[in-house]
Amino acid sequence: MKRVLTFLLLASFLIISCGSSFTNNASDSPTSTAYIENKGSDTIVNLALAWAERYQAQHADVRISVTGGGSGTGIAALLNGTVDLANASRQIKAEEVETARSQGIEPLEHIIARDAIAVIVNSENPVSELTLHQIADIYSGKITNWSGVGGEDKPIVKLSRETNSGTHVYFLETVLRLGKSDDKTLFSMDTLLLPSSEGIISEVRHNPNAIGYDGLGYVPHDVKTIAIAKEAGGEYVLPSIETVNDKSYPIARDLYMYTNGEPTGIVKEYLDWILSAEAQEIVAELGFVPVK
Repeated sequence: MKRVLTFLLLASFLIISCGSSFTNNASDSPTSTAYIENKGSDTIVNLALAWAERYQAQHADVRISVTGGGSGTGIAALLNGTVDLANASRQIKAEEVETARSQGIEPLEHIIARDAIAVIVNSENPVSELTLHQIADIYSGKITNWSGVGGEDKPIVKLSRETNSGTHVYFLETVLRLGKSDDKTLFSMDTLLLPSSEGIISEVRHNPNAIGYDGLGYVPHDVKTIAIAKEAGGEYVLPSIETVNDKSYPIARDLYMYTNGEPTGIVKEYLDWILSAEAQEIVAELGFVPVK
């Protein structure tokens, strides 16, 4: 009887030891899925979603979360350490870099595509050409009627993205201020600020007096894209991949992703793929301009 009890106690000890060892090994095993957080520019969000969908289809062990909110939102998330990739349709500002470094974050810029900013009007609007100065005068409030630029005697309804949008900032600095760093011109107070590219498209589509601007990749065929000249007497140019690359279209820009320092691991692999021929084909398919 003593031998039986001894055997049972020994067997129980071995079972408990083996069970404990199995539990520890399971908790120490790495997860099988890698996650990438990607947030920011609404201009880039559709492109980022298309990239993420294609990449995840080829890499079952990777999950990529893509959200918009504007370039300012993406850069703020980078500064807070809550994203791996911050999308921006403008360059990070000097004060944002200073804030980041004070928090131990070193923003690193990656150019992932290029974009033309299309100036758009309702399809019934007879105006088809404008100079940069005319567009600046419209948005600053100096020109308030379409008759002032060769159109009908109707009031101009000005549409813009909200102030946290990188597209808003770029348009302000490049068009309203004509690239002059000491110019303090602002959007006219009666400019309607809309939260999305789709909102601007919808308003232009339904309002014959509206003028707006948007990334070329968002512009549908049922609104009119304005041909733009750098100055009076110059050539009027429509936005396209070709006119962005040959620099004849005057409102074009780089699009960015920012990381905290040099990317490593799965984030580096994903960024390398974004710059590959396969991913850059998606850029062209969505109406943006490939960097390669």
